[in-house]
Amino acid sequence: MKNYRDLIVWQKSIGLVINLYRLTDRFPKNEFFGIVAQIRRSAVSIPSNVAEGFGRKSDKEFIRFLKIAMGSIFELQTQIYISFGLNFINQETYEGIYSASREVEIMLKTLINKITTCPNSSFCK
Repeated sequence: MKNYRDLIVWQKSIGLVINLYRLTDRFPKNEFFGIVAQIRRSAVSIPSNVAEGFGRKSDKEFIRFLKIAMGSIFELQTQIYISFGLNFINQETYEGIYSASREVEIMLKTLINKITTCPNSSFCK
């Protein structure tokens, strides 16, 4: 792995961010500094932490940043659920975003486990 951009989890999380920015453009304008800002911040945090952790060149540091990205996924899932409860998004949209976020969550967990269990990691080459 030469670059964090080669990581599928980074690519998928970038796609999630872009979709969420487009979606939240349609939220009520009075929510721009509320739930919209929270959703965007937590979403952007996911690929940002993957990239930053990768750049640390240490498995221990990378795992730490991947765990921070996991926390951001859980924040995002909560904010999307709240948005659904407030009728800012419909059920179909909620389920699609939740599914995409779960895919990233599972990929993060898998990557953390792989790095943790591999001796002299570098992702088990």
